[in-house]
Amino acid sequence: MDNRNLILAVVLSVVILFGFEMMFPSQTAPVSNTVATQPGQDPSVPTAPQTQPTAQATGQAGSMPGVDSQLLDTLQTVEQIIAEGARVSITSPSVTGSIALKGGRIDDLVLNAYTEELAKDSANIRLLTPRGSENAYYAEYGWVGANIKTPNKDTVWSADKAVLTPDTPVTLSWDNGEGLTFKRTIAIDKDFMFTITQHVKNNSGAPVTLAPYGLVTRWGTPEVSGLYILHEGPLGVFEGVLEENDYDDVQDEGQLNYTTTGGWIGFTDKYWLTALVPDQTQQVNARMLYTRTGMIEKYQSDFVGGQMAIASGGSVESTSSFFAGAKRVTLLDKYSEDKGIVNFDLAVDFGMFYFLTKPIFYALHYLHGVLGNFGVAILLLTVIIKAFLFPLANKSYVAMSRMKKLQPDIKKLQEKFKDDKMRLNQEMMALYKKEKANPAAGCLPILVQIPIFFALYKVLLVTIEMRHAPFFGWVQDLSAKDPATILTGFGFIEWNIPPMLSIIDIGIWPIVMGFTMWLQQRLNPQPTDPIQAKIFFYLPFIFTFMLAQFAAGLVIYWAWNNALSIAQQWVIMRRMGVKAGA
Repeated sequence: MDNRNLILAVVLSVVILFGFEMMFPSQTAPVSNTVATQPGQDPSVPTAPQTQPTAQATGQAGSMPGVDSQLLDTLQTVEQIIAEGARVSITSPSVTGSIALKGGRIDDLVLNAYTEELAKDSANIRLLTPRGSENAYYAEYGWVGANIKTPNKDTVWSADKAVLTPDTPVTLSWDNGEGLTFKRTIAIDKDFMFTITQHVKNNSGAPVTLAPYGLVTRWGTPEVSGLYILHEGPLGVFEGVLEENDYDDVQDEGQLNYTTTGGWIGFTDKYWLTALVPDQTQQVNARMLYTRTGMIEKYQSDFVGGQMAIASGGSVESTSSFFAGAKRVTLLDKYSEDKGIVNFDLAVDFGMFYFLTKPIFYALHYLHGVLGNFGVAILLLTVIIKAFLFPLANKSYVAMSRMKKLQPDIKKLQEKFKDDKMRLNQEMMALYKKEKANPAAGCLPILVQIPIFFALYKVLLVTIEMRHAPFFGWVQDLSAKDPATILTGFGFIEWNIPPMLSIIDIGIWPIVMGFTMWLQQRLNPQPTDPIQAKIFFYLPFIFTFMLAQFAAGLVIYWAWNNALSIAQQWVIMRRMGVKAGA
């Protein structure tokens, strides 16, 4: 069988997959009205679970708060809201922000080490914003109980400190006036993890039953990248299994319910994550919800824990965690190990080649630690991969050299038996056997390289470590396309290029990659079929245009990999007496 058919199928599959992704990104579905909030009506709300997570878990505990359905007259700016209400400041090496004493919400959070753009004067990433602002995004904790006055979104708490730091936790307090005292101690580490300890003291003279909850809410449907191979939206791990739902999925369903012991739930963006992490030893009910208040779409991920009976004079305590920050792979793995959070690393969308993607990331991470540059780490990793695959590639290139050496003989057979296809195939097979040439051997390196290519593509696409990571010269962000393009005069002209011209806006590295691909093609035996020959001739140009929109790090990898392959193949061809380019 002609190995070129298989090679062609593989290459065209890559072109179709990535080309479709670039030309037709997925779009957020239109807003569904099936669960829009009507006046005087709250979204469907489940009761607290009937599970028995503790010895005190008995009885009915009331309803879990639904998505905030209050209709606001006007939206305010973040600055206005923060200036108006009493707050506890948050100061840590990784985040800056504040906690609203009204509602006790964690609703103001800026990431200290990450900026919106690469420019030095770019603003820092704002992850959380207060309720009542445009695109509000916040976390809230509390208790639910039947016929019990519990703290809600309008409760004004008192704080024992003015500033929350990694060394000074803050305790919020509130008395319901009916014998119940609520306390909420909030701690933060040096990275992105909050620890929330909720405490209730019962001096009401009668037993009560409460259940703890946590929720994270965001207003408005976030703008996502629209890539099919990247999940952005509600997600969680339930009973050890990752569940990912797009925003339109939650719109269509209105509410998605899960029961789990261990795991977490929240929202993910490309690089940022908010995640509620319940006590990993207790069973909880978790939900993803959607509603619409007026023109504002609202999404919520939440959990409610088991019912806890509190005798008169007694108290109970519930502890959980809240992650809000950058999805650093090593940090997520550390939290998973230290806190026992089940599959926390799955917040990073490593995809179907997880078994390759994560090791490749850690290899790059290690090499970066040694070399200090992710671009150089990619180059060295490519050399390591080539060395690992050397026996396979060497065998392939030897086979391809033999095939190239046989091209004149194959052409003679094609002329001689052009009217007898069966005889032609028999003679060609006999020639291959005599010269010990294997037409299929050239496919193996390509087949092996495809999953490696996909894995590296995912690493560059989804890991925060690659964001704004510089190489050399004009490439200052390996996760973004090459900025030195034709339409910018290769970096000397700054102007806003219309989207319709982006397809011809080719950078230096894609051009280098296309040239190496064309050069490598010249070393290979040429297809005898004229249609195949035309397709292979145009492939370097197709890939040049297509990869011009891809991350510069991926294009650099491909160009460097081609260059190494050319050197290896040229040496083998010289050794076998085959003329390059013939």
